[in-house]
Amino acid sequence: MVYFNVPPCTGDEMAFIEQAIQNHKICGDGPFTKQCNAWLETRFSAQKALLTTSGTTALDMALLLCDLKPGDEVILPSYTFSSTATAPVLAGANLVFADIRPDTMNMDETRLEEAITDKTKVIIVMHYAGVACEMDTIMDIARRHRLIVVEDAAQGVMSAYKGKALGTIGDFGCYSFHETKNYSMGEGGALLIRDRIYNERAEILREKGTDRSKFYRGQIDKYTWVDIGDSYLPSELNAAYLWAQLLKADKINENRMDSWNRYYEALKPLADQGKIDLPAVPDGCIHNAHMFWIKCRDLKERTELIDFLKTGGGVFRISLYSAAQCSGGEKVWAVQWQ
Repeated sequence: MVYFNVPPCTGDEMAFIEQAIQNHKICGDGPFTKQCNAWLETRFSAQKALLTTSGTTALDMALLLCDLKPGDEVILPSYTFSSTATAPVLAGANLVFADIRPDTMNMDETRLEEAITDKTKVIIVMHYAGVACEMDTIMDIARRHRLIVVEDAAQGVMSAYKGKALGTIGDFGCYSFHETKNYSMGEGGALLIRDRIYNERAEILREKGTDRSKFYRGQIDKYTWVDIGDSYLPSELNAAYLWAQLLKADKINENRMDSWNRYYEALKPLADQGKIDLPAVPDGCIHNAHMFWIKCRDLKERTELIDFLKTGGGVFRISLYSAAQCSGGEKVWAVQWQ
């Protein structure tokens, strides 16, 4: 049986979790949380990184930091996870969906500008399967129209675009460390911030609207409620689990790339015959082997393939995505493995 995903475990997780318990510090922002934040900042040259309770809450924080007003519009890809849409809705914005490219399944940068209006304030890009969007073009459009860019890089930890880590190119980047991701803390995520002017408010939002972080740094003699916010700070136990994996991030990445490459080589003959499409990785992109997908000719063929894999060709746990509308109006039907 090939499972849809197997949560990574390096062997050191229990020791670190026990250490957190013995330190009598299991709520957030303890030593392991700080170590994870520092690792992300150093490894990816990020100005600021903050662990969150999920990739979803990282997006929620990012959109709150965009300071949206009623009637403001946020552009996002038509093919994405629900969190990419719920975050701007919770922040009070209206959604505008943009077409995607059929090769990478990412936002079609050539169709982006036509979606911009005088109400547009934010562009959210989602790096599908850890393969980068065409960020040079998107960032140029954003600069010309004075728009904020949020990267939904939930699937993009350890991926890069032209030498820059995904999540560090836009104004805000959002990672996920969910069980299904390459690096896991069970439920968790991280917010990356490019401009330090957002740092203080981000800490306040993350600590339930209080300036508690400044209190713990000794900058104030007591903390109080100063803004809106929520409980976006993960448990130290979760951070301890993640820390074990960040210490072996390269080994985990190499193992996934080996599996991804084996899938690609094994299925390439079918692609050469025109029977399936394989993932595309554009020049300048380094992906992280987050998932391997193939595209079938139509829904009927995809359904038959899934039935065959379940019964005649082995048992697979397969993620079934609805058809995605691409530029040009065509629909694609994808099967993917993690």
